[in-house]
Amino acid sequence: MSRLALTRTKIYNTVARQLHGQVPCWVCGEHVAPEDATLEHIRPQSEGGSSHLENLAISHGTCNRGRHIPKQAA
Repeated sequence: MSRLALTRTKIYNTVARQLHGQVPCWVCGEHVAPEDATLEHIRPQSEGGSSHLENLAISHGTCNRGRHIPKQAA
């Protein structure tokens, strides 16, 4: 298992223990199943955010990817 996968699992399990099994998505707030969990940088690395635990949160894969789609001009 990769270091990233171990970190994701550790954070997921910690949040699950604290919130009685319910792990909310940092983006949408809905429950995230373990198999759909991704790590989200709260402050993006492109804006100077780090990969320290304090800057990581669990999100759905689709929510995580959706945050990084460029907004189209109206």
